[in-house]
Amino acid sequence: MEIEKGSHGPASTDSLLQWSQWQLLDSILPTGGFAHSLGLEAAFQAHMISGLEDLQTYVLHVLENTGSLLLPFVYSANMSPNLETWHKLDKILDATLTNEVVRKASIAQGSALMRVAATVFSEAPSLEMMRISSLGSGTVAFHHAPIFGLVCGLLGLDTGISQRAYMFITMRDVISAATRLNIIGPLGAAKLQHDIAIAAEYMSKKWMNRTFEEACQTAPLLDTVQGCHAYLFSRLFCS
Repeated sequence: MEIEKGSHGPASTDSLLQWSQWQLLDSILPTGGFAHSLGLEAAFQAHMISGLEDLQTYVLHVLENTGSLLLPFVYSANMSPNLETWHKLDKILDATLTNEVVRKASIAQGSALMRVAATVFSEAPSLEMMRISSLGSGTVAFHHAPIFGLVCGLLGLDTGISQRAYMFITMRDVISAATRLNIIGPLGAAKLQHDIAIAAEYMSKKWMNRTFEEACQTAPLLDTVQGCHAYLFSRLFCS
């Protein structure tokens, strides 16, 4: 069946934007998030995680660190979703991430998100123009957090929803990695995600609406563990 625009009656702009916003958070969107464990695989092989309690503690530390280090870049990009701001934030984050494993993971996911968003979200044509102009510059790394904020801003998500959305996909990805590492089953993972939501909301509010100048690292041990991922003898994830 061929889909013709405008053939199914009028639809408000806000309603159509909601469909795009939901799609941005859908796990089926091929941005490569499930190829990364956010250091969980390295922590598991280092015997730092031996059960549900350890896993829950790890996820909470990941969320805390994401809130303190990356939410400021999501917020800043969302507040000013334009080429100049994005390039500035991308360069600053590239200098901030000294861990090569984390840096490569951020670039891989950011590049995939930008490519997908520019192709899928035709209601934001500036995404494709920004991507094309940046690909040939050689100065843009395409880090994930600023691109997520940029896409959210152009799709009409407000700053609060954008920042909560970033925390949500972080929580979703690390818990999904736990199921594939057989640390927890699918049903247990769903319950864990629901139980952690209260803490995730608290952390979101704690680190929300901070500019990139306030970005900081709160869990250096996680950064160290994730940096060891490249030295694992066998591994399932890219990071």
